[in-house]
Amino acid sequence: MSAKVDISRLERISEFSWRMAAHGRMHVPGVLYADEALLREMDDKVLEQLANVAALPGIAGAAYAMPDAHWGYGFPIGGVAAFDAREGGVVSAGGVGFDISCGVRTLLTGLGREAIEPCKHELADALFAAIPAGVGSTGELRVGGTEMDALLRGGARWAVDRGYGEPEDLARIEEGGCMAGADPDAVSEQAKRRQRDEVGTLGSGNHYLEVQEVEAIFDAPCAQRFGLAPGDIVLSIHCGSRGLGHQIGTDYLRRMVGAAASFGLALPDRELACAPIESALGRAYLGAMRAAINCAFANRQVLTHLARRAFAALLPQARLRLLYDVSHNTCKVETHAVAGEPRTLHVHRKGATRAFGPGHPELPAEFRETGQPVLIGGSMGTASWILAGCASGEQASFSSACHGAGRRMSRHQATRTWTGRDIVARLAAEGVLVRSPSLRGIAEEAPHAYKDVDAVVEVTERAGLARRVARLRPLVCIKG
Repeated sequence: MSAKVDISRLERISEFSWRMAAHGRMHVPGVLYADEALLREMDDKVLEQLANVAALPGIAGAAYAMPDAHWGYGFPIGGVAAFDAREGGVVSAGGVGFDISCGVRTLLTGLGREAIEPCKHELADALFAAIPAGVGSTGELRVGGTEMDALLRGGARWAVDRGYGEPEDLARIEEGGCMAGADPDAVSEQAKRRQRDEVGTLGSGNHYLEVQEVEAIFDAPCAQRFGLAPGDIVLSIHCGSRGLGHQIGTDYLRRMVGAAASFGLALPDRELACAPIESALGRAYLGAMRAAINCAFANRQVLTHLARRAFAALLPQARLRLLYDVSHNTCKVETHAVAGEPRTLHVHRKGATRAFGPGHPELPAEFRETGQPVLIGGSMGTASWILAGCASGEQASFSSACHGAGRRMSRHQATRTWTGRDIVARLAAEGVLVRSPSLRGIAEEAPHAYKDVDAVVEVTERAGLARRVARLRPLVCIKG
């Protein structure tokens, strides 16, 4: 990691927000959401990258960093920026990331801790056997040719139509489980080949499937609407578009770098390669990215089917009803008010979760009063959270919130500090069963390699980005 943030470069707006004035090539200011303790943990590259994002053409309002922000590729992870096509705005592959539409879905089992505890070890083993995980993991599906194109157009609907889930699942997925505007023809054959054997797989890195207990409720009426109560057991799945999304990111970053001069773009950083939204290259990337979003929806839907099957063999009384599914590496076309005027914007969220507040027309009817469920993943052995979007988030961050704890230590540093075997043993002593194909991967994702997720979530609430609903404690973790 780089040096830590120099706070003297920032103006304090409130206890939980900081402003970096526009300078140099910046068109808009940068805004960071953090308390002083979290800010002092951030690497200084966050400010550098935020300033670079603020220098891109057509950016609206400000460039934002969420409380879990840290250095990423081009954009900071935890970065949010919106661009106006009418003002020459751009779309940036680096502003979405390589794991396109990585996200979290949470399912309600209808069970309590007392039902899980007697068979927890058997359940951990059954889920580990059922869920393909790890680098290069492959699943039971083989998808190619026209069927791959159908998947990239149909998303979770494609999966449900083929028996992987129930039609009612779709209402609880953003975009109804199918992102409009996907263009399989804009996806390279190499990307499609990489995905052929990876549908229904967890992958590696920070991806996981967790059995969790609702440990505490912070907003009882909202929790009741979400179907959550203390002691309830839920299942959360965190993964994305696998090799296909990574290849799309690689393909289009290369093309955008090569085309920058033809668009008259002087990039502040090659990693911020971009193209005008209205250009042929910009439209092609958006079509490919939306196809990757559908790939991620389909992937999480198939994983849900596999998890339901594993539960049914041991706990047939479990329901596994979908609460919600939301991504945190996307670019979406949304309407937001800027300086009091509604504008159609391309909102990039990289390591940031969409968090629509109450009354938003895109939310399912059951969430119109509460706001959107915002699913915040923990870091193996630490808490996860369920938040709800709030109205103040619209002006604060284009209705965006954090996505997790955010790294405080590189993967290399983590493996030099801990061993996977020790972490598995320590977590088992705390009642958390970990199953993974890679001890090195466990060391890379050690809980203390991340910031304090509880602190991140508290700041997210106090900054008005989203409000806390429930804290989840892990019991079983299937780690990629």
